Amino acid sequence: MTGRTPLARAKRLFDELLQMSADAPGVTRASFGPIEDAAHAMIRREADALGLETRTDAIGNLYVTLPGTDRDAPVLMTGSHLDSVPHGGNFDGAAGVLAGLVLLERLACGPQPPCDVTLMAIRAEEMIWFPEHYLGSRAAFGLLPQDAPDRVRRSDTKRSLADHMTQAEFDPQAIRDGRPLLDRNSIAAFVEVHIEQGPVLVEAKRPVGIVTAIRGNIRHRFCRIEGETTHAGGVPRQSRRDAVLAGAELAHAMETHWLAVEARGDDMVLTLGEFSTDTALHGITKVPGLVTFTIDVRSQDDAVLNRFEAWVQAQARIIAERRDVRIDLGPFTQAAAAPMDGRLRRGLVAAAQSRGIETLDLPSGGGHDCATFADQGIPSAMLFIRNENGSHNPAEAMDLADFGKACDVLHAWACDHLGVTPRL
Repeated sequence: MTGRTPLARAKRLFDELLQMSADAPGVTRASFGPIEDAAHAMIRREADALGLETRTDAIGNLYVTLPGTDRDAPVLMTGSHLDSVPHGGNFDGAAGVLAGLVLLERLACGPQPPCDVTLMAIRAEEMIWFPEHYLGSRAAFGLLPQDAPDRVRRSDTKRSLADHMTQAEFDPQAIRDGRPLLDRNSIAAFVEVHIEQGPVLVEAKRPVGIVTAIRGNIRHRFCRIEGETTHAGGVPRQSRRDAVLAGAELAHAMETHWLAVEARGDDMVLTLGEFSTDTALHGITKVPGLVTFTIDVRSQDDAVLNRFEAWVQAQARIIAERRDVRIDLGPFTQAAAAPMDGRLRRGLVAAAQSRGIETLDLPSGGGHDCATFADQGIPSAMLFIRNENGSHNPAEAMDLADFGKACDVLHAWACDHLGVTPRL
């Protein structure tokens, strides 16, 4: 051991991450980019200093392991990601990785656990870089489409996933072959720590939340409404094929549908984003002939998502016919909802109570790699940390005292799960 306390180490590493990835405003750690590489190298360096085992798989996921007495027993696993959105905050993803490092350092000071305990620093969770849900964790289980390395391109560079992986000295052939790098039967449980990405814990004045489920989602990234660009003064209303007004009608219909879903007591959140005209073609004196936008709908219930998808496609056809425009919602991606394991949730609540830490049950509106593990039938759970100002923005403001409480809950739960006496 280095003489530093685990939480002091974590604070130093948060500061180092901030310094290495500062990109005013906020931080940027692009998936399969040099800063994500540097963040992984930092975790490996600290793990080596602690005498922990490390390995990196063919696609770049890093595993840090405290060996157990039975190396063949299913492992207890925790982890999260180290990439960020462009100009995001420093804690999204990183808090879970550093909480895992704190856990391993604390466990290493006690009796040897009966099984391996592993921290997984996961690649490429932020879908903004590559349009594939949970890219790093799904690839680890051999779940990505086999054409993904050559088909999928990064949003900023427009280069393929294969190019970026090869440049970072990883092997895209593992994805092309559909080769699993993780065996779901070898993992006893997976727990992810993450900052909350909304205001619920702040408003409830609770430092830690226990996630009930990770909302599934349907995302349309390339929606288009094509009308006709005409003169703003010379064309009467009934002769117009106005793409903006068609889009506004669709937006109003979606909000009305959302209100009806909530009135039925179903869980759903809906966002219409990137709604814009082409400024090279549209101006104040023109009727807009083209609008592009995105749709993001999320729910804890896959049936709600599927009903919305059928409804919005039908609604788009109705509006297109009424306004004489073409509405193309384009392809969409879908991630299933992931309920968290009840036994693990109860264990986390008990661990928090044993430390006198108040918690709150709440769903996760954001997607997380934990959903991949849950979908593989692995008992999975999430701990949220109170976080001011939401997430995916430079103003993320997780208090380190709250981070420490989440680490305490994770440690107490792990000790109970492993049957070892907690220390540190």
